[in-house]
Amino acid sequence: MMEIIVPDASVLLKWAFHSIEERGRDCAIVLLHEWIDGKVEIVLPKLWSFEVGNVLMLKKPDIAPEIMEIFIGYSFMESDMSIELCKETFKLMQKYHVTFYDAVYHALAILHKGILLTADESYCKKVRDAKHVVRLRDWNLKK
Repeated sequence: MMEIIVPDASVLLKWAFHSIEERGRDCAIVLLHEWIDGKVEIVLPKLWSFEVGNVLMLKKPDIAPEIMEIFIGYSFMESDMSIELCKETFKLMQKYHVTFYDAVYHALAILHKGILLTADESYCKKVRDAKHVVRLRDWNLKK
């Protein structure tokens, strides 16, 4: 069975930014190549494009449309909001005091028996005892 990865916006955006300050970009690129090569499956909540588009336009307005076109062109598997996904998201929000936006990626990973891959250190600290979540920098070490 193929490993299911739910990368959050913090990981997806690393594909777009090429600066030295963008720590973990190499690990994110490995993920992209593994997905392209059919070694992992990427599943995303529908809100991913709104989060990524927002950050792209704020940080790189001159190239945001072109980058977003590439992202949309990948045609990632997207999960619709369901009662089950909403309930799992709310559980994570209550237990860890996190936002719906962050928790929905994690809940999706739980429901798909995959892993949330994130570069969001703040989220990782809040959910440090949770399952189905891996820091981007730690995921690459498993390879």
